[in-house]
Amino acid sequence: MNKPEGPLRRGWTTGACATAATKAAYTALLTGAFPDPVGIVLPRGERPGFPLAHATRTTDAATAGIVKDAGDDPDVTHGALVLSTVYHGAPGSGVIFRAGPGVGTVTKPGLPIPPGEPAINPVPREMMRAVVAEVAAAFGGSGDVVVEVSVENGEALAKKTWNPRLGIVGGLSILGTTGVVVPFSCSAWIHSIQRGVDVSRALGLTHVAGCTGSTSEALVRRLYGLDESALLDMGDFAGGLLKYLRRHPLPRLTIAGGFAKMVKLGQGALDLHSGRSQVDLDRLADLLERCGADPAQVAAARTANTAKQVLDNAAGLPLADTVAEAARRTALDVLDGAPVEVEVLVVDRAGHLVGRAG
Repeated sequence: MNKPEGPLRRGWTTGACATAATKAAYTALLTGAFPDPVGIVLPRGERPGFPLAHATRTTDAATAGIVKDAGDDPDVTHGALVLSTVYHGAPGSGVIFRAGPGVGTVTKPGLPIPPGEPAINPVPREMMRAVVAEVAAAFGGSGDVVVEVSVENGEALAKKTWNPRLGIVGGLSILGTTGVVVPFSCSAWIHSIQRGVDVSRALGLTHVAGCTGSTSEALVRRLYGLDESALLDMGDFAGGLLKYLRRHPLPRLTIAGGFAKMVKLGQGALDLHSGRSQVDLDRLADLLERCGADPAQVAAARTANTAKQVLDNAAGLPLADTVAEAARRTALDVLDGAPVEVEVLVVDRAGHLVGRAG
C-alpha cells in the first residue's frame, strides 16, 4: 500500500477501507473483474492504493475486503478485515447503506447518524457514494445500489471502544473524516468525548461525569448511579471535555481522578498524560503549606519522588480537598462562564474518595 511517509507510519480509517472495498465490489458487480489494488481519492486529495484481501462474486452481488492498516497507531481495528457487499438496488433508490455483521446500529440520539441507521458516519458515506458514482459512470451502471459494510470480528472489537456507551449496538462504527489515521493522535479520543456529550444532551441528561480511569469511574457510579451514557471517558483529555462543554453546556459536571492528575489539572494542565504534563512539586508544596503543614513536611514535599508521597505524608491535612478546589478553578476558567456546575472528586488508588470541591 502506498503510504504517507513520516517519523511514525500513518494508516487508513475504517471509512477509507470500506470505500475501497465498495469501489472494488461495485466494479466487479458491473464488469465481473475486481481491481487490485484499488485506488481511491481521500477528502484531502491523497490517492492511496489498497490491496484486496477478499473477493467473491455471485449473480446478484459482489463482496470485496480490505485489511485495515492503522500504521503505527494503537487502533483496536488494526488488522481487521473490512468488507463491502454491493447489490443492485431498486431504480431511483440511490445508495442505501446497511450494517452487516460486525458493524453497529445507532440506537440513541445525538450522534451524527440518527437512531435506526447503520453506524457509518457521514464522511465515509459521502466517500462511498462518490466511488459508486465514479464506477457507474465508468461502466454504465445506474448507481442504484445497496452497500452492506461488515467488519470481521467487529462485535467483539466494539467492546473495546466507546460504542456500547454511545448506544451503538452490534459492532463497530465506520469512521473517518480525512481517511487517514495519524499515529497516537488525540483526535479520536476527543471525538468520542464530544459524541458522548452530544448523546447526553440529546437524552436530556442533567449530570455527566468525566473520569480519568476505571477506578474514579467506579466511585462516581457508587456515589450517583448515573446512566451509562452520562459517564464520559475523559481519560487524560480534560481540556477536550471542558472546551466542548463550554460550547455545548450541560447543567452539572463531575470530574473525578487520581491525586496526581488532579494536581496537574489544578496547575492549569489540560492534557493530564504523564508524557505531556508533570506535577510541579514546588507548587504542591505551597498548597501543603497553606493547609497548615509544618516546615519539615513542606521541605520534604519539594524533594518528594511522587505526588502520592506528598499526599501520604499529609495525613490529617486537607491537601486533597485543596487540590480538588484548584482543579475546579481550572475547570471553571476553561468553561469561561458557561452554565455548568462543576464538582471535582479526588480518588486514591483503592477507589476511596479523599478530596472534594464544589
